Amino acid sequence: MSSTIHIQARKERAPKGHIARAAEYLLSPVLLLIIWEFAARAGWVDTRFFPPPSQVAETFASMIRSGEWFHHVGLTLWRVLSGFLAGSILGVFVGLAMGLNTLVRMLVYPLIGAIFPIPKIAIFPLVLIVFGLGERSIFVTVSLSCFFFLAVNSMVGVLNMPRVFVDVGKNLEVGRAGFFLTIALPASLPMVFAGLRLALGAAFLVVVAIEFVSASAGIGWLIWHSWELFSIKLMFVGLLTVAGLGLALMYGVDALERVVVPWRQ
Repeated sequence: MSSTIHIQARKERAPKGHIARAAEYLLSPVLLLIIWEFAARAGWVDTRFFPPPSQVAETFASMIRSGEWFHHVGLTLWRVLSGFLAGSILGVFVGLAMGLNTLVRMLVYPLIGAIFPIPKIAIFPLVLIVFGLGERSIFVTVSLSCFFFLAVNSMVGVLNMPRVFVDVGKNLEVGRAGFFLTIALPASLPMVFAGLRLALGAAFLVVVAIEFVSASAGIGWLIWHSWELFSIKLMFVGLLTVAGLGLALMYGVDALERVVVPWRQ
């Protein structure tokens, strides 16, 4: 009876926990918007360059009604998420292989160490030469920008795995595939999720930068186009949209981690 009551109490408290986490994420952005609105109305900032959020919201509502906002956001999200998923999945497997196999680490890690410091937006012209204009070049560049974060973090996660995990695997005579999936991958998940957060930020940076120069739609294009027209309110709609999407996706990664890595809670 007491255990049933305890379980029921936990279920009742769970939604409050999610609401509290959401409030923590939104507290500082909302506070910043309030200060910005007050400063603009008090004349402390030049509203030609920093219009109050209420006026930006009017422009945002107009774009929502016309459907233009959904068009730009849909394209940017597709570019971010497709490249993010492809690069992250490949990076996890390569990183685990480097962590588990010394020969693979000796062959691959020096290449990663040499290429990783190069800004991925800097190799976009080379990607354009190889893959041509279009979505494929954006996809490849975003995937590369995410791959390195996950490869390095996954490798470090395996190398920092407690020795007892390896001994248990040997004693239970777990095969290579079983060890990979049931021991190495779960042990590296905390570092993997740290890499996912970094990769997600990198994906947004690369996509928005590419849309500045090589796209006819998307949030990055919207920001650059509004700058060319000196439409500051429209530019802030794009900037705040990127901030909101990044915050939402980061919260999504945190929620996924709580499900996949419950022992960290």
